[in-house]
Amino acid sequence: MKAPPHPGPVRADRAPIAVHDALICVAAPALAVSGRCGQLKGEGFDGLYRDGRRLLARCVLTVAGAEPLAVQAAMLGADRVRFMAVVRTAADRGPDPSVTVERVRSVDGTERITLTNTGPVRLRLPVEITLGTDLAALAAVAAGRAGAEVSCTVSGAGLRWSDGEHAVQTTARPAPDVVLAAAGRLGWRVDLPAGASRTVELRTGPVAAAGAVPGPSRPARPPRLWPDAALDADDSRAGALLGAALDDLHGLLLRDPRHPADIHAAAGAPWRLGLAPSDALWAARMLLPFGTRLAAGTLRTLARMQDPGTGRIPGAPRDMGPHLPPLSSGTEATLLFVSVLAEAWRWGLPARETEPLLPAAERCLDWLRGAVAASEAGGLVADPAPGGPLRTEVQAHAHRAALHGADLLDAFGRPGAEEWRDRAAALRAAFRERFWIDEPGGGRPAAACTADGRALDAVSSSLAHLLDTGLSGGGRAADGLLDDARTAQLGRLLTTAGLDSGWGLRTLSAGSPGYSPFGHRSGAVRVHETAVAVAGLAASGLEEAAASLMKGVLDAAAAFGLRLPEIYAGEQRTGSGPPCPHPMACRPAALAAAGSVHLLTALAGVRPDAPGGSVALRPLSCAPVGAVRLSGIRIAEAPFAVRVGRRGTAMVEEAAPGLRLGACGGRDDRRT
Repeated sequence: MKAPPHPGPVRADRAPIAVHDALICVAAPALAVSGRCGQLKGEGFDGLYRDGRRLLARCVLTVAGAEPLAVQAAMLGADRVRFMAVVRTAADRGPDPSVTVERVRSVDGTERITLTNTGPVRLRLPVEITLGTDLAALAAVAAGRAGAEVSCTVSGAGLRWSDGEHAVQTTARPAPDVVLAAAGRLGWRVDLPAGASRTVELRTGPVAAAGAVPGPSRPARPPRLWPDAALDADDSRAGALLGAALDDLHGLLLRDPRHPADIHAAAGAPWRLGLAPSDALWAARMLLPFGTRLAAGTLRTLARMQDPGTGRIPGAPRDMGPHLPPLSSGTEATLLFVSVLAEAWRWGLPARETEPLLPAAERCLDWLRGAVAASEAGGLVADPAPGGPLRTEVQAHAHRAALHGADLLDAFGRPGAEEWRDRAAALRAAFRERFWIDEPGGGRPAAACTADGRALDAVSSSLAHLLDTGLSGGGRAADGLLDDARTAQLGRLLTTAGLDSGWGLRTLSAGSPGYSPFGHRSGAVRVHETAVAVAGLAASGLEEAAASLMKGVLDAAAAFGLRLPEIYAGEQRTGSGPPCPHPMACRPAALAAAGSVHLLTALAGVRPDAPGGSVALRPLSCAPVGAVRLSGIRIAEAPFAVRVGRRGTAMVEEAAPGLRLGACGGRDDRRT
């Protein structure tokens, strides 16, 4: 039996429809996209979607012959939105409307419309809802190629649409007094005594088209993976952001259709509501403090997709801005696979789940060995290989994968650990020789080098990945790609006005040739790279820099209603207004939501070694959000909670019996 397909991603660069101001509900693979008025008018991207198809494009409410006046729209969660409106009637004698209209729209296709009479007299109001759909594919809607609306027929207490291949039905409760199929209209005569409320409920969902063979039922939505995760801080925005980010991530969770126990995160809504391997791995990695189930499901799903001959994880080409050719996100995914497995094991992924994934990790290392040989660049990795540029972030991913791979091979008694430590050392030496640009003020790392050794004279947020290379999976001290002095210099660079917009790190420094504040890789802010920078700066002891970037992202999150888009404009913060949204950015997005989690968990700096039965803490002593209590953490499948005071002193409040408090990265932590 054929499994139901994943909804495919949409090429956002081909999409003429901006959604930055839309209210997007998501419970993958379902979407509800609405404007702030609450009316679905069959225009643009608005509508209810499931499995990559629009189920409903038009849902226009009129009361007493007029559309209600919208006064408020607010998300109630990742999967629901609430609209408030008012209606003036002939009985109103002053400026105050006597009828309120509340609409609660859920991504499951349910909409509840409640009319309340707050006036002194009884009202009898005609209420009509006009419905329609084009049953268009999401990709066609995004590209502005949706077709004409499909004709409908009466079906029980509602309407039904079919194009011969797909069919959808809307049912109303209570049953309408009038059903006009030709106009797609349902009508009621609503009796509203003073102070009374009446509710109409619509339920829209797919049904089998005439003559179609029913497909298999889709498995139930994944459970909430982080029900106990919570952050209490003096700055209340921090805890609210964690809750909103985890809610969005839950909405983006998908099951592997053929292996429904395995869960991964879709890349984002609305354009990318499908599996993007590198994004899914980053999300799984950043969510490890709250459990290993997402990481395990993501790794198993990608292991089944891995090329058995080359060991490569698939990935689409990714634009890299004006100075570099596109790279393949498969390179990042292949290297990240090893790190996510090693770190999940350190957080407590059981050996019975880790060991079956080791062959896939070894194939990833085989791919890395071949990529190093093909580049002929002294242990460095070209992308695209061979002959492509040597990118800084690729070297960071490769170095980390080599160290993590060595840890895994050692721990499970498999050969090759010393080879990978030697390869990491060779990569480190080659990087330090070729990637540092000496200049007045201390110099800086290059964003990339050509195969013949020329450095790219550009400064990018991708340099933050250099801070994510200096610890092996076991928490032991290990040399990173930069020594301490150059790490400190990088910390200063990341907080200069050229890179730090005040809302987060730019993907290209302002003033660089080709800089654009809306450029995905040429100046916009990517939340997850700023989060990588914050965590790396904190781990390196550069706490003031970490705190400054963290506060900028918190301020941006507040401006975006605690739902950060995957990117937003890198215009310099001046105090004159909030950050500008990018018109094509996914919102919610897995990388932005997971990046928010990663940034906030850096406050406590929990570093586990579950196989060794210990945990280390390195909290931010500067306390950028005041006192903090972080709970719902899982180490070796047991609960863990920590409190950090205003002076940066950490106290473990909950832990598994026998879990030892150890040193952090080989250093004593006197604040713990």
